[in-house]
Amino acid sequence: MANLVAIVGRPNVGKSTLFNRLTKTRHAIVSDEAGTTRDRQYGKCEWTGHEFSVVDTGGWVVNSDDIFEDEIRKQVSVATDEADVILFLVDVNNGITDLDQEVAGILRRSKKPVILVCNKTDNNDQYYMSAEFYALGLGDPFCISAATGSGTGDLLDLVIESLPKESAEQPDENIPRFAVVGRPNVGKSSLVNAFIGEERHIVTDIAGTTRDSIYTRYNKFGFDFYLVDTAGIRRKNKVSEDIEFYSVMRSIKSIENSDVCVLMLDATRGIESQDLNIFSLIQRNQKSLVVVVNKWDLVEDKTQKVMDAFVDAIRERMAPFTDFPIIFGSALTKQRIFRVLETAKEVYENRRRRVGSTRLNEEMLPLIEAYPPPSIKGKYIKIKYCSQIPDTRVPTFVFYANLPQYVKEPYRRFLENKIRERWDFSGCPINIFIRQK
Repeated sequence: MANLVAIVGRPNVGKSTLFNRLTKTRHAIVSDEAGTTRDRQYGKCEWTGHEFSVVDTGGWVVNSDDIFEDEIRKQVSVATDEADVILFLVDVNNGITDLDQEVAGILRRSKKPVILVCNKTDNNDQYYMSAEFYALGLGDPFCISAATGSGTGDLLDLVIESLPKESAEQPDENIPRFAVVGRPNVGKSSLVNAFIGEERHIVTDIAGTTRDSIYTRYNKFGFDFYLVDTAGIRRKNKVSEDIEFYSVMRSIKSIENSDVCVLMLDATRGIESQDLNIFSLIQRNQKSLVVVVNKWDLVEDKTQKVMDAFVDAIRERMAPFTDFPIIFGSALTKQRIFRVLETAKEVYENRRRRVGSTRLNEEMLPLIEAYPPPSIKGKYIKIKYCSQIPDTRVPTFVFYANLPQYVKEPYRRFLENKIRERWDFSGCPINIFIRQK
């Protein structure tokens, strides 16, 4: 089960610095400018064999000059609803501000584990100053310096302790898990309700977290799979939240816990930046993909030409990964929703496809000989053998070469495209590794 840790707090307390420290990246750009790339403030952290996701809420403050406080309140509300553990960051040098007290008030009412983190504690004097934060009523302040890394190891130990323990009842590993994702009001709930229909007794819930069910079993019409944590199953949040922040937060867990993601687009609005944010999450987690263009019944001109233009636009925006099925339908009129299930099942089977080494070498080696990797510094690169690694989450192929370090990304893409031409891996990511022979 993927756990989510959210970093909350007012601006300029060091949320992005801590995010970069925990995820060992420099993804979160420290900037006051509104609208910095929003899908970047999400990363993975691994500590003592545990892996969890980290979200830096600071990346989603809009109109930072005018309505800071309102936005921060919304974000904290969303974070408390979605995250498993909340890191509440304060600045030891500034003391308690009104905004800190307001955020603390929201966090005290939530039933989630909250760790109060005093950042910028660089010396002993500042350590004593942290005692003032007991007044927030959130327990012991935990002193760290995100910039130098001081105290972050102990903080991670505390985070691991605070994460909810695994549910005893786990879903069957051999049954596919499908997640319906997309931005708000695109029709996710309608699609899930159309899948489930009125025959609710066929649906069984498996408890995944304390909040409510994560997996919903669908077992009828010859299909057997889990629907993962979708908006239609989860209760709606009562706060009027920042839509983009909310949809990305909600998508993270759905995507991480699934095998195949059904990404829904709105036919009346086309493909927007928020859709691309969710698509990039699917890619980063190496999940299989089916794209559903919903509300097709509302489009007046349904000619093949319009359909082809829509398909071209989607593939162009999502390049270089373009080998995925696109279905036009309507959750409201139930047009082609059965096709969505069939396609998701096919994509799941593609994900598990195995190609024998003999057949792979017979097909690929003549191609490689005809189009070898370009020589670098007068050195010729020879690929003599290839095979698929068994039992991997994503189809993974290894090519053994004499100078693997000189094989560049364009040639890897060439190899991937040739594999896709010969075997059906539609909707699935493929990993290509070049190794020393």
